[in-house]
Amino acid sequence: MAYFDAASAAPLHPVARQALQASLDEGWADPARLYREGRRARMLLDAAREAAAEAVGCRPDELVFTSSGTQAVHSGIAGALAGRRRIGSHLIVSTVEHSSVLHAADVHEAGGGAVTQVAVDRAGAVGVRAYADALRPDTALACLQSANHEVGTEQPVAEVAAVCREAGVPLLVDAAQSLGWGRVEGDWSLLAASAHKWGGPAGVGVLVVRKGVRFAAQGPVDERESGRAAGFENIPAIVAAAASLRAVRAEAAVEAVRLRELTDRIRARVPALVPDVEVVGDPARRLPGIVTFSCLYVDGETLLHELDREGFSVSSGSSCTSSTLTPSHVLKAMGVLSEGNVRVSLPAGTPEEDVERFLEVLPGAVAGVREKLGAPVPSAVVREDVLVVDALGKRCPIPVIELAKVIGDVPVGATVRVLSDDEAARLDIPAWCEMRGQEYVGEEPQGRGSAYVVRRVS
Repeated sequence: MAYFDAASAAPLHPVARQALQASLDEGWADPARLYREGRRARMLLDAAREAAAEAVGCRPDELVFTSSGTQAVHSGIAGALAGRRRIGSHLIVSTVEHSSVLHAADVHEAGGGAVTQVAVDRAGAVGVRAYADALRPDTALACLQSANHEVGTEQPVAEVAAVCREAGVPLLVDAAQSLGWGRVEGDWSLLAASAHKWGGPAGVGVLVVRKGVRFAAQGPVDERESGRAAGFENIPAIVAAAASLRAVRAEAAVEAVRLRELTDRIRARVPALVPDVEVVGDPARRLPGIVTFSCLYVDGETLLHELDREGFSVSSGSSCTSSTLTPSHVLKAMGVLSEGNVRVSLPAGTPEEDVERFLEVLPGAVAGVREKLGAPVPSAVVREDVLVVDALGKRCPIPVIELAKVIGDVPVGATVRVLSDDEAARLDIPAWCEMRGQEYVGEEPQGRGSAYVVRRVS
């Protein structure tokens, strides 16, 4: 098996395993106690905090350990908003933030706060000017990921941090995907990260709050971790997390070059090997190990199962793999194709042979899925110069398949109306038009679903 889903959880680093096993015998006691076992546990915890702080680039007393990256995000956002409530209740996020950030924003808005979502370009990057324009006198906090978890696009954190600093607004950075590769540059105010993203054990998060940032921890008071993370510290896991962060950083420069060459190879060869594919995300300003592409006329869940049978573990932002049948909010915000989406995220040490084998297997897997889906005869009627395709009740990628089959049946300049109640069609039909050089006219709400109007250009 080749594990290509490191962006979800990286395999446990050997150094993390060694540190975890060693500290199980030494770090089990209460570090708040003064007896020998407690002092030994405290020494381990303090050493881990110093190592993690050095890797982040902050003071040890600015960093606390949480039970997860999600808790770090939620605690960081809630504490920063509460600390600046006299300033206002306006929160800024980007449309492609991790769901933990967006869920926290939803809770804030439901409680009466104001939220501005900053749009991204087709590569998934925010504009610095867009963040500057979103700032208001009552802005309490801005949030921006260092790099996107689905497409790998790196964000202009340093530039946005400078704009926020000039306006007197703290910036919280979700550094979960990038911290293993290096420090987050810029004058940011808060940072959150998660150990299982860099090869540490799951269940350890990091929250950094710079000195001088107004912060009021929310929830019942707890004496642990400066009152910012409740509960007994999992010292063995924390020690393993800090040890693995230091280890992956020592390997990062060399491994980044090697993985970037492999993902560049995938980006270049997939469109040549598989027809009707869109490679998404910034081609240059991106994390070394992530590459994402979407395949027209493919059911994402079926493709993932086919690749799994061939020995490859990958993930997808396609609506076809979701219980909600809605496309990834990241792909939706970017305005790119979501159907048949595949995210390949290579862990450190991935052999070149595994990538070559993936490139050999992928074309056949995609072709097999397309053959299984077939091309159902569309329920279409011609009305003057308009072709109506009834795809109601049919799920991704069937509406696009039916559109592709009939576009040649209308003269140039005429239109096709695709009737669909599938949420993914709202994203996939415009993306298909972009790929195929046809004109997407727009969406017309219907009693059931919508009519998506496409004009044939060529």
